[in-house]
Amino acid sequence: MVPTAPTGLLDTVRRDCAAIAASARWVRIEADAPVAHGGLAGLDAEVHFLDGEPAAVARYVLVLDAINFGSGWFASLRVPPGESATTALTRRLTEHARERGGTWTAAELRRIGTGEVGRVLGQDPGHPLIALYADALGQLGAWLGDRDALQAIAAAADGSAERLAEQLAAGMPFFDDVGFYKRAQITVNDLALAGVAAFADLDRLTAFADNLVPHVLRAEGMLVYAPALAERVDAGLPLPAGGGMEREIRACAVHACELLAARWGVPARTLDNWLWNRGQAPGHDEPPPHRTWTVFY
Repeated sequence: MVPTAPTGLLDTVRRDCAAIAASARWVRIEADAPVAHGGLAGLDAEVHFLDGEPAAVARYVLVLDAINFGSGWFASLRVPPGESATTALTRRLTEHARERGGTWTAAELRRIGTGEVGRVLGQDPGHPLIALYADALGQLGAWLGDRDALQAIAAAADGSAERLAEQLAAGMPFFDDVGFYKRAQITVNDLALAGVAAFADLDRLTAFADNLVPHVLRAEGMLVYAPALAERVDAGLPLPAGGGMEREIRACAVHACELLAARWGVPARTLDNWLWNRGQAPGHDEPPPHRTWTVFY
């Protein structure tokens, strides 16, 4: 009897990324590279709003991850010296949530505009990324409907991390990252890390394919770029979203994390946190990560 191909979101991501890695032209995985073990994982209670009522914290996490993208534009944002754009935007949203005991309600999200988003995040409302953020938040408000965040999560997840990721991707276009589902997966993980949701299959999540995790894997020798790709990335030239180079970088990072997870006996989601936080440290920005204008990371 011929085995049935995996059909769930997580198995499909693993299968597709392994297939891309096996036939990659631009990226090579050095499976035995001595990548450093360990690191920081979890959410920083100083930077994130984690001390509110569970429903308010859950809505904050959904809002935060609804705008958890835009790395291709980060160089043009207003960011305090010495702080990453991700941390700066998170701090602003956290301050907003702490001032009012929770961030925007579902009804507010459905009618939010660039002026409000720019004000809260400390950015020019005319910046193209702020328009995308307003769109993303409107999508979240529509997905929530009349439910509070905990009700929406429980109904969508039915106890499963994979099911919630599937429902987020099906319900919001900016989460429908076919082949990777980075933001759908990281939202599920963040809800668990924030202590407002539990999933029996949480450790089945894959690594969250962005531009920073492959950058760290490249710096530590596990990903090797072909000369033409390395030259383009190191010069800061953008890679087209969905192009062969960009998809190979992301897919090879996911597959490399699967190999490391098996080597060390840790979930890929934890390994992703280690690598991502390592990439935030000084000295990991030269040469830069690859840059792509996309709503998926």
